[in-house]
Amino acid sequence: MSDTAPSDTATGGAAAWQRLCALIDDDPHLWPEVSEALDEGDDPWEALIGSLDDAGALAYLDVDDTGMELADALAQLPRVFKLQPDLGEANDTDELREAIAVADGILAEGGLRLLLLEDDDDDAQALVVVPAESVDDIVDLATSLGHTASSFG
Repeated sequence: MSDTAPSDTATGGAAAWQRLCALIDDDPHLWPEVSEALDEGDDPWEALIGSLDDAGALAYLDVDDTGMELADALAQLPRVFKLQPDLGEANDTDELREAIAVADGILAEGGLRLLLLEDDDDDAQALVVVPAESVDDIVDLATSLGHTASSFG
């Protein structure tokens, strides 16, 4: 538990955090863990990232990874596994940012999109797959809560 509570901008309000959780993923443990972080004065964004990772809904990649690592990581995510897209084109790319853009385009054909979630580790990329229709709301909510969620298209 942290000694100081996050700023009002970081905490934003329980309703905004709850909506953000619902838009990002349907795991039933996501909102309770973020809510607990809010109640305890911990960082709700860190709780969100950790909960997504625990739920297997987060692809965590090093900035030096290639399209092959990206394709392997994405294939493990529940929404991607259910869709079963052919990520071969992303797999053939050695530059991670380029591979992410290619994978995002492939996922968009199935109604999904990739979002990069702000993370304290500058050498990592925290990626989540979300419904395409939720992207703008997620980006706007994250921004209003003092964080960054970035799309690729």
